[in-house]
This record gives sequence, C-alpha cells and structure tokens, in this order.
Amino acid sequence: MAPSATSFTPQQTTLSPSETVVKLAGMTAASNPTGEDVEEMESQLSSLSRGPNALAGIPTFPSFQEHRKHICVHMAAVFRNWARHGFTEGISGHISVRDPEFADYIWMNPIGKHFALLNGSDMVCLRISDGEIVGGNRNRPVNNPGYYIHSEIHKARQDIHSICHAHTIAGRAWCAFGKPLDMITQDICDLYGVLAVDTEYGGIVTAEQEGQQIARALGARGKAALLVNHGIITVGATVDEASFLLGLVDRSCEIQLKVEAACAGNPELKKRIVPHELAVSNYKMAGEKHWLYEEAQPDIQLEIELAGDVISAGLDDIKVDAA
Repeated sequence: MAPSATSFTPQQTTLSPSETVVKLAGMTAASNPTGEDVEEMESQLSSLSRGPNALAGIPTFPSFQEHRKHICVHMAAVFRNWARHGFTEGISGHISVRDPEFADYIWMNPIGKHFALLNGSDMVCLRISDGEIVGGNRNRPVNNPGYYIHSEIHKARQDIHSICHAHTIAGRAWCAFGKPLDMITQDICDLYGVLAVDTEYGGIVTAEQEGQQIARALGARGKAALLVNHGIITVGATVDEASFLLGLVDRSCEIQLKVEAACAGNPELKKRIVPHELAVSNYKMAGEKHWLYEEAQPDIQLEIELAGDVISAGLDDIKVDAA
C-alpha cells in the first residue's frame, strides 16, 4: 500500500490516553509547505482560470450579518446536495461553521430534519465551550455526539472554520479497513500530506474523547481523516471547501474499492501511484482554500437554484447573542 496523504513521515503513533493508533504518512517534514509555498498556492487561482472575470475565490462581505446569511444558505445547500448523493443514514451527519463575528460560536444543523429539506433558517448557533444555543433556530435540538466531535476540533484548531462529517457508503466501506488512500488519481492529491487515518473505533460518541482523538489525528495541518468503522471527516476555511473535500474523499474511497477489486481479480493489473513530486505539485496547485471554495460552487449553486427563495427565507432577521 502506498503512503497516505498526511503531513508527516510514515509512522504509527500511539496516542494517550486512548492509545489510538493514527497512521501518518506522505510528505516528509522537509516538504511541508512554508510561508512562501502557501503564498504560491494562493496565487494559483488566477492561473487555473482564463479570460475575463477570473475566479475570485472566497468572497468578502459588507457586514457580519451578510456573511452569516451566506454561511447558513451554503450549509443548507450542502445538505441538500448530500441528500442528492445519498449521504444520509437516519439522523447521522453534521456540519459546523465558525461564526464570522464570534469565534467562540459555531453554526450547526438541527437533528432529525431530512437533509433535502434543510434551509438556512434551520441552522442553530451554539457556544463552542458548553454547547449552549446562542442564536439561530431555537425550535430543534442539534446532534449531541456531533457537538462533542466538532467542538473539540474547533478548540484544537483555531484555523478551522468548518467541519463536515457524514456516514457515506463508500467512505464507510473503505474505512472498515483502517487503511490510507493511495494517490491513484490526480484528484485525491488535493489532500496529499493532509489526510490522516484514525484506526481505533471508540463507539458512539458520548463525551469529548473522540473529538479530541480526531483533533490529534488531524494534527496542526490535517484537512481530512478516515475514521475506522465510522466514516469521513473533513475541515476547511469555508463550508464550501470542507464539503467539497468530503465528496472528494468519498469518491476516492469508491475508486479505491473498485481498483482493489480489479487488482484482486487480475494479478497482472498493477496500480500506478502518482509519484511524490507530482503529488506535491498537484497539492500546491489545487489544494488551497480559494480554489477548493470554487470547486464547490457548481453543486452549491445548483441546490440554491433548485430550492428557490425558501432556502434563504427568514435570514434577514437571523440573530446571535453577543459573546
């Protein structure tokens, strides 16, 4: 099995107190992006689009209120897209997005409403430290295990503004092995050096432990993790980025399963792994936050168009308690 994409040299690390083994591999420490690398990555947006009105990446907003409305609508659009792709399993699956004004607050989806029916006004604002509802929809509860997972990751990584978690079919199938994904397509290289594998299943979340465990698996730079016997989790600077990465990981799990099946049935078939240098180049080109924001827009805009006015109705009066 070729190295997975994470930010460290290949190793197995035992994490106390849970003794969870997290497999980390991929880029060596020497090849981790420096400040100059990050600057170069953020300049790639203009080079990946040609012509007038080039893609602009993450938008800016005239007020926190407008930014908040944008977040809630895009969250709802992502959930509707998840429903379209079958990323549903009862009431499992959740998204959080850090509030643009109050960094100690996060927006989450309510529990028990079908993803295909979610609108921006359904979203709930919680305080990260204790889970108290501080704004948005106060008529429905949120997923408590989801809160435990998301809050601990947000506490550990101030740079993370959104977290997506879903129980997808292909994701759960590949996660049953507790193995990394091979770099067998140019697309999965978007996560080269920043994809982890958590190989210890701890049961349904009832406390902060799994969130802390996943945060340790992600480390300082991780953007996605494969959770054995559980599913996929991704993070990003926007809900758009995190959601696109979740779909990318799910599709890559499906591709890996098909490739493994094909290889098992024909010993003459050998996987061709993207070489390290090319994987690094691909990551620098297409793995930065502005480009990944743009990658998500076709699916998000489709859902907004199909939903009509209902997806954004009522958001002019959306409020949060002052921090």
